[in-house]
Amino acid sequence: MKKNLIEIFSSIQGEGKYVGCRQVFVRFEGCNLDCSFCDTENTPGSHDFCEVETYAGSREFAKLPNPRSAEQVAIEINRLLKEVPHQAVSFTGGEPLLHADFIRELAQDIEAPIFLETNGTLYEQLAGIIDIADIISMDIKLPSIISQPQWEAHRKFIEIAKAKDLYIKLVVAAETTEEEFRQAIDLVAETAPETLFIIQPVTPYGGCQAASPEKILICQNYALTKLQDVRVIPQTHKMIGQI
Repeated sequence: MKKNLIEIFSSIQGEGKYVGCRQVFVRFEGCNLDCSFCDTENTPGSHDFCEVETYAGSREFAKLPNPRSAEQVAIEINRLLKEVPHQAVSFTGGEPLLHADFIRELAQDIEAPIFLETNGTLYEQLAGIIDIADIISMDIKLPSIISQPQWEAHRKFIEIAKAKDLYIKLVVAAETTEEEFRQAIDLVAETAPETLFIIQPVTPYGGCQAASPEKILICQNYALTKLQDVRVIPQTHKMIGQI
């Protein structure tokens, strides 16, 4: 099995529960959604080369021809893991669960916890690799940023993912409506109220506008009435110039 990858590198996790931790990032092409604020060029087949960091944290990259085999990718991941201690290997994208079979093949040769950064919609694919996943960072995608609502897919995804170390993120922008935010909170309260929930103020991109400080506090106010652990964490890696 071979896949086109965008990049493999070592950096600091900038979002969510494990913010600040050193991780190896493996970025796949392709996504099943069309989020308006997406800042990743992930069109399938558009990357002739995978950019692989030459040494962990060097920010110097070698261009290796795509597609890459699971064996080739595992060698590069394990090399970075040995150069600097890492907390986990983060599979991101795009949407990594479009490549679930490839991740399963990789996982048998990776010497670190498996971390999935996912849009939380591909529940059948998650079920196929839930046994090898250690940490799941799930986004809730609101109707205001995608063409088709994903409420039922999110519900089914949470029911499977909550068996692991799951946390849920929701990006809040000026455009986020009170109704859709409350619907997201109610969904999590019904399925996994004890799960860590993170409100992520949007980093303005693609026409999205930042939410006001007052709006973020109002959102957290409501979430705290329904959920046990609600935190506000922005994209810190962009603040400190990390990739």
